[in-house]
Amino acid sequence: MAGLRTAVSRLRRELAAHPAEFADRSIAEDELAALAAMAAHGAPEIPRLRRSLLLIAGSIGSVSALGPGLAQVRTAVDLFGQPPRR
Repeated sequence: MAGLRTAVSRLRRELAAHPAEFADRSIAEDELAALAAMAAHGAPEIPRLRRSLLLIAGSIGSVSALGPGLAQVRTAVDLFGQPPRR
């Protein structure tokens, strides 16, 4: 959990400091806030973590300056394992 909190906090700071506006910025901000809340309140649901990660990646994936922070969040989410197969 500590790794997820750290990674999410870093990416939130980087996104807040990024000067460019882009269409899906609010989606990334909302999903990072959701990840931060999940990390703060115990064991998060893996499918929800992965959904948030996909939404964040889709919304900021083309902003190369945010790539390292996004990779750190992905690594932290991956530590929780894969969601159960249906």
